[in-house]
Formats: sequence, structure tokens, C-alpha cells
Amino acid sequence: MTENTRHPVDEMLPPGQLFIYGLQHVLAMYAGAVAVPLIIANAIGLSREQLIFLINADLFTCGIATLIQTLGIGNMGIRIPMIQGVTFAAVTPMIIIGKTHGMPAIYGAIIVAGLVTYLAAPYFSRLIRFFPPVVTGTIITIIGVTLMPVAVMWAAGGNPTAKDYASPEYIGLAFVVMMLVLFFYKYFTGFISNIAVLLGLISGTLLAIPLGMVNFSQVGTAGWVGITTPFWFGLPTFDIASIAAMVLVMLVVMTETTGDCIAIGEIIEKPIHKEDLARCLRADGFSTVLGGILNSFPYTAFAQNVGLVGLTRVKSRFVVAAAGVILIALGLIPKLAAMVAAIPHPVLGGAGIVMFGMVAASGIKTLSKVNFDGTHNIMVVGISIGIGMITLAVPKFYHGFPSWLQVILHSGITAGSLAAILLNLLLNGKEAPHDVTDKKEVSARG
Repeated sequence: MTENTRHPVDEMLPPGQLFIYGLQHVLAMYAGAVAVPLIIANAIGLSREQLIFLINADLFTCGIATLIQTLGIGNMGIRIPMIQGVTFAAVTPMIIIGKTHGMPAIYGAIIVAGLVTYLAAPYFSRLIRFFPPVVTGTIITIIGVTLMPVAVMWAAGGNPTAKDYASPEYIGLAFVVMMLVLFFYKYFTGFISNIAVLLGLISGTLLAIPLGMVNFSQVGTAGWVGITTPFWFGLPTFDIASIAAMVLVMLVVMTETTGDCIAIGEIIEKPIHKEDLARCLRADGFSTVLGGILNSFPYTAFAQNVGLVGLTRVKSRFVVAAAGVILIALGLIPKLAAMVAAIPHPVLGGAGIVMFGMVAASGIKTLSKVNFDGTHNIMVVGISIGIGMITLAVPKFYHGFPSWLQVILHSGITAGSLAAILLNLLLNGKEAPHDVTDKKEVSARG
């Protein structure tokens, strides 16, 4: 393939732009990336030293996983702008395992589940034929809508139990940041427009300093160097029930990753084939095994950054690879990580509303190409989105169900995705979609 016909996803940008765009991705996903270690540590009762180590290990492994996914190694990595982060689907099972059997059992279950994911990837990837535009558009829309409460919670302060939660100051700052992002996006062009989210985050943080919303105390106490030591909590132990729970989690993660892969493929206008999906899922599995070794957790595509790709219109995978390098640096230099962590939640919320809204808009754009006349597609879309919204409206809706089923249904993205696939099969039949067939067929059509 010549330089003139190279897809934008393979475009290599100047180093300065790679760093700035990559930093923008990191700032957009940082709060979500460190949330899982915080939740696990607090639930299990780990010390502050152990919490800091978990966060460093998480960021370090996030970076490695992102490099594998964007650059590709062997038969792993989809080579699109997809950032990797710890999945929230595993939080509840990990807390239960940790309280019952300790941290080594968590990592034993993660390692085995990662191996299962890696081996199952080529078989699971065959399911891509069940993702025609009506299904992919629905899933992308659900991803955007289900992420929106996260941005809203950030905009209100991040902690619903705090006395000043949803204060006018917090909401006002989030609104100003959102307006700043829109200002940079509309009234500038080229590079400045593309880093509108980053400029909004920086401007919002600067505005928050005189308001007393920025706390730099952790920067002073954080160390300069933090080395991630394999099996820091001890050699892994292997409990059958814990492994079964984590394997189930990874099946859920594989479903969500498939949706994220297709979502990014739609945004960057690069069809995702079953071979690509297999490489993506293998990378998830390998990175999850690596997480178990390096004291981190299961990895998946981070939906938070899907909207950023659409908003910036920067499709280069090397931008997200640069984000991976930055994440590795943050994992090795705790003082840098503490500086990023100082960004106030309302600032993240203002930017998040824009980004997550862009994800939903991308889904609507895909659905606009779907034929709704004389078909059952309207029912597929309507019911699937409704099912995806259930746990957003009533988080404990499925509390009476078996725990293994709660793992599947509690995620609105997973429940909505499964509903879209099954409803499309039931109402529209098993006809393979014309836009996700094998590469050979695509080549034959020219």
C-alpha cells in the first residue's frame, strides 16, 4: 500500500502532536483507570501503601496493554486507536474473592481467565456476523448513553455522599469546561480544534485553583519512582469457584470489547473483520494474564475514549500508542500520576458530557443508515436501548437474581448488546451483514 492510499489509522504524526494528543487521551481516561484499584483497596481493607502500589501497577500495565492493542505483537492487537483500561465488570467478583480467599486468589483467577480469553478469541470472533449495522448502531448508542451518568456524577463532584455534592459551584465549573471545549472546537481549526478537550481540562483546572477545588497535597508526598514487582502480594492461588466467576466476567468483557471495536471501526471508517476482532480479544486475554502477574486487573477497551476519537477526528493509532507510553511513565513516576489525579471531578465531568455524547451521536449516525421501513429494526433498537437503560434507572433491579446472572445483566452495555443481537436474530433472521464479511469477500467486491 502506497503512502497516498494509507489509511489515516496508520498515519504517523510529528512527535509533539503525538504527545499532546496522547496526553489528552490519558487525562480523559485517568479517573476511570484508577477507580477500580481505589474501590478494591477500600472494600478489602488494604493499606495506603498497598493502594498506591495497586494504582502504579494499574497505570503501568494499562500502558503495556494499550501498546499491545495499538501496535500489535504477533497475533495480538487490533491496531486501531483503542486505549486499554481495567474493566468495572470484574469489581464485584474480585471483592468477593479478595474478602474470602485474599489477593493471591484474585490474581490466580485473573491469570486463568486471561488464558481462557486468549484461547477462545478466534472462536468468539466468529460472532461478528451477528453485528449488522442495526446491532452495531444500537450498541454504540447504548455505550454513549450508559457512560453519561459517569460524566454527570463527575460534574456534581464525584462523591454522592459528600455534603457539597451537586453544589452550584461544581455544576457551574462543569458547565464552563463544557463551553470551553465547544469554544476551542468551533472557533479554532486544525491542531487547536483537535485538542479542544485537553485545553478544556487545563483551562478548567486553572479556573478551579482559586476556587479551592484543586488539591496538590498528594503531589508533594508521592514518590519519584515506583517499580511494579511481579506477584507483590504473593504467589497466586487457584480456587475453582473464583476462577469460574472470573471466566464468566471475561465472557462479558469480550462482548463489550466487540462492541467497542466495532464502534471505533465505525468512527474511523475502517471495517472490523473477524480476524481483526480475534487479534483484539487475544490482546485482551494476554493483557489480563499480564495484569494478574503485575498485580493489576482484567483489561478491556476503554469506552470512555471512543468519543474522544470521534470528537478530535484524529484516527491515528500511534496517538493512542503515545498515550500508552505516558501511562507507563505515570506508573513508574507516582509524582506525575498525583499531578494528573489533582484534576477536579467537575472539570472531568464537563469534558465527559461532550465525549460521551459524541459516542451516542456516532451510534445514531450509524442507525441513520439503517432501513426502518418494512423491517423489524425499530423494535430491535427500541427494546435493546430500553433493556440497556434498566440498571441506569434502577441499579438494584436485578439484586434478586443469581450472582452469576447479575454479572451479565448489571452492565447496561452487555445486557443491551445481548438484547440487540438476540432480537435481530429473532426478528430479522440470521442473514450475514454485508459490511462485516470476510476480507476475501470484501476484496472480491472491490
